[in-house]
Amino acid sequence: MIVDGAVQRFDAPLSGLAVVGGALHGLIRKAPSDPVLPRRVLEREVVLEATAVDAYAGVCGFAPEQGVPITWPHILAFPLQMRILLGADFPYPAVGLVHLHNHIRQHARLGLGDRLTLRTRAGRFVAHDKGQAFTLETIAVRDGETVWEGSSLYMRVGRPGSGEPAPVLASDEAGAQSETWRLSEDLGRRYARVSGDANPIHTSALGARLFGFRRAIAHGMWSKARAIAALSPPQPLTVAEVEVAFRAPLFLPGKAALYAGSCGRERHFEVRDAVGSRIHMRGRLTLSSRDEALC
Repeated sequence: MIVDGAVQRFDAPLSGLAVVGGALHGLIRKAPSDPVLPRRVLEREVVLEATAVDAYAGVCGFAPEQGVPITWPHILAFPLQMRILLGADFPYPAVGLVHLHNHIRQHARLGLGDRLTLRTRAGRFVAHDKGQAFTLETIAVRDGETVWEGSSLYMRVGRPGSGEPAPVLASDEAGAQSETWRLSEDLGRRYARVSGDANPIHTSALGARLFGFRRAIAHGMWSKARAIAALSPPQPLTVAEVEVAFRAPLFLPGKAALYAGSCGRERHFEVRDAVGSRIHMRGRLTLSSRDEALC
């Protein structure tokens, strides 16, 4: 829950120049000896617009009857996350951060035309043996009531970090193969257009090689959305929770397979490579009793 910190309002999108400038400044800024996460809260007003939702849903595989995807508020909050990461008061450069984990809770059905207030802040430090991890937290408020919450865990690679224990998603219940996906070479660019996340590791083979990848890789949040689209019932979700851990990059172009447990209130799933031996993402989808019955 976001309860403290000065609130700053940002309704205008980040310009490309601001992103580049902030990223470069972060790279040349000296790392603090005792890092502290900023406590300010960033806020913006958004409307769930049909054109934008439909474009995003189409790239991620949601059917029109599934309504507003549970992941869509995360996309709308992405500019706020970037402003935090690019801020002069953030202790780590945005370039090179690794997205480890994402957890979303939806408390009420979202509808086209809804007006939401999004509030995002840096959360807490999390211990990891490969670097210092931290969370970014977002809530979405409608008519004074919190209807959606999201938490993303990122890591700055380096010396082992300190903080709360990292979340663990262990699962032996992913079950049998449910679907096979063919990922096109331009998937990263198509997702970037509907999400606003144009990180070059996803949109360009050259950009990916600059960061140590042999080819462009799929966005982790695309993989999450695509799995949710496949596993959710053919109607809008009312109350739901979905948590994923990103395990390994998914290269473009390529193939992937979705493995899922049996239908029920809680479904464990994994996105693996085409032969099922390597896990790219592991997750758990928890549905309300109403949505479970229609699954």
